[in-house]
Amino acid sequence: MTTLVVLSVLLITLLIAGLAGYLFVVGGQLTRIAGLLEECAEIVWKIKGDAEAIEPGVERINNTGGVIAGALPLLYGMAEGIVAGATYEPEPEDREPEPARPAMGRRRSRLHEGVGYRPE
Repeated sequence: MTTLVVLSVLLITLLIAGLAGYLFVVGGQLTRIAGLLEECAEIVWKIKGDAEAIEPGVERINNTGGVIAGALPLLYGMAEGIVAGATYEPEPEDREPEPARPAMGRRRSRLHEGVGYRPE
């Protein structure tokens, strides 16, 4: 019976040691997380301070956006009227395309001038 008691005490001691090691690791990780959260909190307070300076401008922008949103149906109707008259209609495919012509008319060679010949 003493062997069973000794083994039980040994197992309980190993269990407590394992739990202590686990708690040590978790405590270290939680300490690191707490430090990072503290840095994040400082950054958030700085952002809040910067946002307070621009808050009145944001309200004005929102009001302007509301006016523009109210005018969109009118602008859309006007754009539809413009597009209806300027819609592209492709030429029928059965028609043969014309040959390309130079933009300036007849081409003249500059090689003649290089040798001194000037046709009139």
